[in-house]
Amino acid sequence: MKLPRLHTLQEIAGIVQCSYAGADDFPITGINEIHQVEQGDIVFVDHPKYYDKALQCAASVIIINKQVDCPEGKALIFSEDPFSTYNQLTKHFSPWALPLENRGHNVIVGKNCIIHPTVVMGNNVTIGDNCIIHPGVVFYNDITLGNDVIVHANCVIGSEAFYYKNRPEGREKMHTVGTVIIEEHVEIGAACTIDRGVSGPTFIGARTKIDNHVHVGHDTVIGKKCLFAAQVGIAGCVKIEDEVILWGQVGVPSDIHIGKGAVVLGQSGITKDLEGGKTYFGSPAEEARSKFRELALIRKLPKAIETLGL
Repeated sequence: MKLPRLHTLQEIAGIVQCSYAGADDFPITGINEIHQVEQGDIVFVDHPKYYDKALQCAASVIIINKQVDCPEGKALIFSEDPFSTYNQLTKHFSPWALPLENRGHNVIVGKNCIIHPTVVMGNNVTIGDNCIIHPGVVFYNDITLGNDVIVHANCVIGSEAFYYKNRPEGREKMHTVGTVIIEEHVEIGAACTIDRGVSGPTFIGARTKIDNHVHVGHDTVIGKKCLFAAQVGIAGCVKIEDEVILWGQVGVPSDIHIGKGAVVLGQSGITKDLEGGKTYFGSPAEEARSKFRELALIRKLPKAIETLGL
């Protein structure tokens, strides 16, 4: 999420009423999560396991719940509860808004599009040329479609991130201010759901084809020319390179990286990063040939046990 103008460290700390380390006029241009930050961004960290990662990442400002020395070239904001402080900032710059009509403000539709009258569009929705949007599709806020995109019936594009902080009184929701960007010649099947990024984009690359009933979680980046069959479930913050094939009911947990050209066979459960150019099967997913040999040996176990008299 980019701020509407450059802000200073003093201004940002004033909004959240926190102390800070760094020059008053230290420049801040955005707010983002650690996997998408760049210079000028604010990031938060609230667990000792991730302190070093946050302090060494590309972000310029770190909201942190520990008094530490400020790294050179960066600034710190000290908060007892960085998660809530981060939420406070995103809500300040991008308050939650629900359009109450079928078209929000700043909706741009390109040439030669076919859009069913039951389609609902939130604020800041841009649709390229030659797109076809079927009945019942819902676009939340901040969605961008390239040219020649097809979205089939009853899809929800841009729903809020499934991201919560566990508290004694319940789960506190992360305020979602990110986007969805869908490049040209993408086709999305019926009844799919694609979540917005928390503070950056969820991205689907050109010429990717997605079957019915597929879920894509927040901040996931999908490459070009991918193919996902029905009921694939992809969690948040997943990186999928170009030309990956996920067959039906494949499950992908968060923070997984799948290399270019990987193929994952149906009903497989991925538990770790997968190299590109290989075929995988099973749960946990392993290279298919090894997994099939393993299954063949398992089938022989009853006879082997009987032969040994065990």
